[in-house]
Amino acid sequence: MSLLRNLFTSSIGRKILMAATGLVLVGFVIGHLIGNLQIFLPPDHINGYAHFLQSLGPLLWAVRLFLLACVGIHIWAAVALTLESKAARGPQVYGVKKWLRASVASRYMRLSGFVVLAFLLYHLAHFTVGVAGADTFKTNWDWTITEDVSEFGIPLATEGTVVHDVYSMVFLGFKHPLVSLFYMAAVGLLTVHLWHGADSIFQTLGLRNDGWSGCLRKAVGLFCLLYFLGNLAIPGAILTGAVKPASGTAAAEVILANR
Repeated sequence: MSLLRNLFTSSIGRKILMAATGLVLVGFVIGHLIGNLQIFLPPDHINGYAHFLQSLGPLLWAVRLFLLACVGIHIWAAVALTLESKAARGPQVYGVKKWLRASVASRYMRLSGFVVLAFLLYHLAHFTVGVAGADTFKTNWDWTITEDVSEFGIPLATEGTVVHDVYSMVFLGFKHPLVSLFYMAAVGLLTVHLWHGADSIFQTLGLRNDGWSGCLRKAVGLFCLLYFLGNLAIPGAILTGAVKPASGTAAAEVILANR
């Protein structure tokens, strides 16, 4: 109990909480991107993947609640550390504000964090709840799996299974320019947040030293660049028409009907 209490009451403990929850959330955004990139595959893949997640039932909700708890703890720890830092500096006012050896990412961590939170809430309302879409956007479209689907040896859906047409939801969601542009801007800020946050995780956990800190920063930068480009490719390809909806999907029918 003493160790747990120290995590929430000491500066070091809060930094560890930020690093640990940040690591969990980094893993989530990577998995989320991999799942979303299946939009470039036949509809069976992303629809089967979504069906598998939904079939987890209570376990899926347990994961969701765990992730929400991580988000809450991460935000609380960030706010607590910021207030603690301001209190330690006192009321002294500086004539010139300087950011010494601070990266662009670290300067805007709080701003990017708030924007990312707003984006997360909108993204959930748009794609999960379906209350922020246009008239043509529905969450009750169905798709019949045409062949058995599996990923990494894990069966996701069997041939003939009727599942939600998540493929069409994603495709039509990103057909709206404002949605896609907002998504791109938010993902850009999320990437900035990850850029500094991922680097800080290694620092907090004592996994960075002078010998390889330079290589570590380059690796983190490359990871963030690939993450940003991967997310950018999805709305970019759909919005520009570089990728067309698969025939037989609700997305293809809606687009054809609106021509």
